[in-house]
Amino acid sequence: MFSLPRPSAGPRRRIATALGVLGAALALTVTTVGGASAAPDPGRDRTDVKPGEAYMGVGTRIHEGIPAGEPSLGVMSPTDGVQGIDVSHWQGAINWTSVRNSGIQFAWIKATEGTTYKDDRFNTNYPAAHGAGVIRGAYHFARPNVSSGATQANYFVNNGGAWSRDNLTLPGVLDIEHNPYGAMCYGLTTTQMRTWINDFYTTYKSRTSRDVVIYTTASWWNTCTGNWTGMSSKSPLWVAHWTSAASPTLPSGFPTWTVWQYTATGSVSGVAGNVDRNKFNGSRDRLLALANNT
Repeated sequence: MFSLPRPSAGPRRRIATALGVLGAALALTVTTVGGASAAPDPGRDRTDVKPGEAYMGVGTRIHEGIPAGEPSLGVMSPTDGVQGIDVSHWQGAINWTSVRNSGIQFAWIKATEGTTYKDDRFNTNYPAAHGAGVIRGAYHFARPNVSSGATQANYFVNNGGAWSRDNLTLPGVLDIEHNPYGAMCYGLTTTQMRTWINDFYTTYKSRTSRDVVIYTTASWWNTCTGNWTGMSSKSPLWVAHWTSAASPTLPSGFPTWTVWQYTATGSVSGVAGNVDRNKFNGSRDRLLALANNT
């Protein structure tokens, strides 16, 4: 039987060899880049934070066993409605004009932690967000085991947490969540925790005339305050629940949510890397009403 001659294997071998060399080069490049950053990733998803480095949701990551960098199911949640973000120094330099142009209408920015730490990018982020037309506010990362609620509220107000009716400033936020530095409830009993939160609230209101917004999770609140219902009629709720569900799980006593942090691994133009994404429960007019206390 007549058979066609087999094509030479030479070109095939040369292609395979070239691909092998290219693959090795790429592997070397990846290895080299990885090796050059042998220190822990200084990015937003780190959980080995030191005092002063905490950010919204870090305690939840640690205590609920969510690995750093792990995508949350919340990235699948719809990004409809009035959208916002929250940031700290972990996001680095932010282009707030790009953030606003991408559809983000509001942002809360870390100002303080405990009574000795002020976020080192707050003085840049806060006016820049305002200048770009983002309705912005400040947040305080609570450390109930280091000083009283009143002391920390005063520190917050004195270092960025104050409020003014200018159509672009939201009331301050008390970020109270799993302790990223130790025991989940900071070593306080449920009664002590309730007192601490109420003292923060009362002091903040006396200094600013505003009800502080409470950021928390259902699991932390129910455990560390003992299913306390005492704040539901006073403070707007900002609930963190990273889920693809249509609505978040609420802490005991709160009939609804005002803001929902639905993912910790969102992306927004103008921000490098992961950023928390949030949704406001209402229209832009209602958001402005919250900002202006009307």
